[in-house]
Amino acid sequence: MDPTLVQLLLSPVGLAALGLCVGSFLNVVAHRVPLIMERQWLADAAVHLSDKQALQSLAGLTPSESGQLAAGAELAHNKLAALPFLGIAKPRSRCPACGHQLAWHENIPVLGYLLLRGRCAACKAPISPRYPLVELMTGALFAAIGVRFGAQELTLMWCVFGAALIALAAIDWDTTLLPDSINQPLLWAGLVVAGLGWTLPLEQALLGAVVGYLSLWSVYWLFKLTTGKEGMGYGDFKLLAALGAWLGWQMILPIVLSASVIGAVVGIAMKMQSSLREGRYVPFGPFLVGGGLVALLAGPERVLGWMGWA
Repeated sequence: MDPTLVQLLLSPVGLAALGLCVGSFLNVVAHRVPLIMERQWLADAAVHLSDKQALQSLAGLTPSESGQLAAGAELAHNKLAALPFLGIAKPRSRCPACGHQLAWHENIPVLGYLLLRGRCAACKAPISPRYPLVELMTGALFAAIGVRFGAQELTLMWCVFGAALIALAAIDWDTTLLPDSINQPLLWAGLVVAGLGWTLPLEQALLGAVVGYLSLWSVYWLFKLTTGKEGMGYGDFKLLAALGAWLGWQMILPIVLSASVIGAVVGIAMKMQSSLREGRYVPFGPFLVGGGLVALLAGPERVLGWMGWA
């Protein structure tokens, strides 16, 4: 490929355009991954609940009760199996209100939303402004990564890292889920690229993963033993482990502190506006993502300087 073209593609402007397109894809990921997960959970549960012998021996149900429950579980399993296929790439994007299949020009990042004036072309139902916002955020993040790391192949790797974080933040905010299908590959990718010598020394990445996981794991169990309640999910442990693998163990405390402070401020503001969801909780993952992206873009030296550790 022409070196000039490569430089253009890896420039902040080229990466911003790429980020807009990736942001459109991340909207699909954030919407569909939780649905795919929940379908699979229901299918797995139906398989287990259709085992009459297990229901009788483990749950203490009578033969009549286990038969009724197993029949219902089998019906649910068959209903799930009959649903149309749902994946990341298929089916094509549709309006959730009327089922209108989006034309190619309606899927153009940001511009498609503006041309439609924020409404479905068929039924005129409003389209959430979150879709163009995610596209703009991803474009801005990719451009910032381009400024931070320059026009090199490694920059694309950091863009993949940033895209995964945006997807995790969006999913966690909507559902309080941090899918292993994104979390775990992100963690292993951080260790692999460190092992290849592209980011951190491998020992720092390994220590970052361990410190990241165990720090929140310890807080979780301390809170649970003290209050009898769960203060966060296991996905948060895995996310912080992935951030540690990519950014190093020195960034763990700054990320957690910044996430805690900003999360508390947002939570208080939402409480004052009575906008907290059922259960009165605020997911922690988006704030961990925010702290991780600040550490990425500012660089470890600057972050440690802010903490007075430089």
